Amino acid sequence: MGEAKGGSSAPALAVLALLGIVAVVGFTNGDKQETVDLTTLAASTTATTIPTAPLDPRPYAGTDGLVVHPRTETALYSAPDADAFAKIGPTQFGQTWLPVVEQTDGWVRVLLPSKPNRSTGWLPDEDLDRASSSYLIKVHTGARTIELFQRGRRLGVWKAGVGAKKTPTPPGRTFLLGSIIDDKRSASPIVLPLGAHSPTLDTFGGGPGTVAIHGWPRPDVFGAAISAGCVRVPKTALAHLQKVPLGTLVLIDSK
Repeated sequence: MGEAKGGSSAPALAVLALLGIVAVVGFTNGDKQETVDLTTLAASTTATTIPTAPLDPRPYAGTDGLVVHPRTETALYSAPDADAFAKIGPTQFGQTWLPVVEQTDGWVRVLLPSKPNRSTGWLPDEDLDRASSSYLIKVHTGARTIELFQRGRRLGVWKAGVGAKKTPTPPGRTFLLGSIIDDKRSASPIVLPLGAHSPTLDTFGGGPGTVAIHGWPRPDVFGAAISAGCVRVPKTALAHLQKVPLGTLVLIDSK
């Protein structure tokens, strides 16, 4: 089991689309073969809302660092051996790596990138790549700081700009969904989207209100409750955080 990382997407779905084949997934449930028509399911992405997704029962708990990557488009289930309610693809911003928050025989429960915040789903553990992230990111909106840990050792703590009172940074556990470099963004060419969304803004800047960690050109924002929900960090912090693998757990609290 290696360290989680980004990478190229699996080509299986593109091949299916070119051939005009309906995408289905099958797995064995005891002695019964279950087949799910993936074309009937909504995709869990940062741009979608899936009201039927089960919510995280332990939104402030840590994990053991296990993350998984679906090799192809895969059905999500409300519980082991229950009905499928959505699907998750192999790519979001780069490869899809999801933190595992619960396990049982043949199944893993993961955090999802879709709304509402704290959404989860169960995946059969077949056709998943597994890795482990030794990192943990903590955001404290009360102290307005961000901490980075590796194997339990704190690598750094920095003042951070967090959400303003009317546009707060959402509390709970989420994860590092992607790593984007866009030199056209003058405020911060490096953006690290999370699997969480603004609780008060349905859209922001033309997007779905995805919360992210990013830099800022003015240092006066660090240590202030000033953003639309994102976490603004100094360049030194961002340089460290950019090295953290996708799927890494992010714990946001009001401390």
